[in-house]
Amino acid sequence: MPTTPPRYDVLVVGAGITGIYQLYRAREAGFGAYLVESGEGVGGTWFWNRYPGARFDSESYTYGYLFSKELFDEWEWREHFAEQPDIERYLNHVVDRFKLRDDIRCGAEVTAASYDDAVGSWQVTVNDSETIHARFLVSATGVLSVPFVPDVPGRDEFAGQQVHTARWPATPVDFAGKRVAIIGTGSSGVQLVPIVAEQAAALTVYQRTANWCTPLNNAPITADEQQRLRCDFDTIVETLNTSPSGFLHPLHDRAAFDDSAEDRQRFYERMWQVPGFGKLISHYTDLTFNVEANAEWCEFVARKIRSIVRDPDTAARLIPRDHRFGEKRPPFVTGYFEAFNRPNVRLVDLLESPIVRLTSTGIETADGVAELDLVIWATGFDFGTGALSRMDIRGRDGLALNDHWSDGPRTYLGVQTAGFPNFFFPGGPHAAAGNNPRYNGDQVDFVTDLLVYARDQGYGVVEIDPGAEATWTNMIDRAARKAPSFGECSYYFGTNIPGKPRKYLLNSAGRPKLLSMIAEIKANDFAPFQFARVADHGFAAR
Repeated sequence: MPTTPPRYDVLVVGAGITGIYQLYRAREAGFGAYLVESGEGVGGTWFWNRYPGARFDSESYTYGYLFSKELFDEWEWREHFAEQPDIERYLNHVVDRFKLRDDIRCGAEVTAASYDDAVGSWQVTVNDSETIHARFLVSATGVLSVPFVPDVPGRDEFAGQQVHTARWPATPVDFAGKRVAIIGTGSSGVQLVPIVAEQAAALTVYQRTANWCTPLNNAPITADEQQRLRCDFDTIVETLNTSPSGFLHPLHDRAAFDDSAEDRQRFYERMWQVPGFGKLISHYTDLTFNVEANAEWCEFVARKIRSIVRDPDTAARLIPRDHRFGEKRPPFVTGYFEAFNRPNVRLVDLLESPIVRLTSTGIETADGVAELDLVIWATGFDFGTGALSRMDIRGRDGLALNDHWSDGPRTYLGVQTAGFPNFFFPGGPHAAAGNNPRYNGDQVDFVTDLLVYARDQGYGVVEIDPGAEATWTNMIDRAARKAPSFGECSYYFGTNIPGKPRKYLLNSAGRPKLLSMIAEIKANDFAPFQFARVADHGFAAR
């Protein structure tokens, strides 16, 4: 006997920090909501990226949820920058504490979604065979969901083990006594290198381009600090909810050349000791757009690298030559440069000696073959649009999202795109330009408020006006060309993916612009969204 496909008011895709929050908000607002997740557990990025050394580079207490003081008080982060196992435990705790697990299905990959204009709802295909109907479809699949592996000849010929940092197996990978290659020196690669270096018989690091790595400066959170955080909860929330970047780091009060040369060097030493993103946010106010100020800081960092790495040739290769500090997302490290002083660690500069192919026994470059037992791909992601482009999403009249975005994403506020009614993607393209959970949370709150407004007014269809989409997208593109940081060498433009349109994938206008527009839109009954009624608008309380 055939079964009737399940039907929900709101179907959320993705159980990362954004999707969990969207499920929570939708349920609290009285919608019948459900969440599907392709992985076998919750956590999103923090479920898949379980490689040794994976951790926050935003302070733990600024990355976690802020909607509940009780949650904030009861959960104790062990470190200022928590590692992956603690993060995954935290997200599971949140799911259980707020009784969300019964409304989450793991191991459920969305393989297609199409909008039915006749009834104003989405038909979603899961695992190629099952159907779910939803009035509103919210993709919280994030910007760091789809791993990228370069099309290197011979990948299938290698007889040893291959893993990608973003699809790390649940069972530990053994490095001890092995000949290991790490390909890529972005945020994942630089976290992993020191740990593998301690255990492997030999580690070869393949670097395409060096990054401006600076110390993370992590530390345990003391009991006194835990108590102070609890006491300061309201202030922390106010600061994080209004900060342009979503961080607690205070802005500096002057530009670089307001100080003397001697004072600038002392200031750089202090910045070197600042935790995480404080090196960008609390730095001189003109760091990212004053070429001379940026160059002086880069030379300071270069001297630090040369002072740590004993081999001058290796040190020179670890100093970036293709971008200024801040033009790419700067990785924060612990023991990364020191690892290259170990006798078992070797750096290969792929600009000097590119990879020719993988062989059955290793990696061949222009300089010969390195014999290997394990190859680790730390080669990043199809950033921003990768997950959305793989779900075969089709809107009004069968319009494919990939066709609508053939020249790059077109959005309004980074939450909806024209021609795709009742479809939202908080935390996707044109989203965060700072601390992701804070920014993505702004978008989730807005989407929830929009759906509540539609329900209260008796509407079943919500769609953004194409003109508003064009205005917002054009603003993003114009501002990106003038942006003081994140140059086109960054994966924030999609330039790491062959054939991908070169478009800015974050919100170049910044969080203040987003928040001011949200306030204006809500004050004007959510104009310029277009609303329509349907015969059965499908809203039902849980």
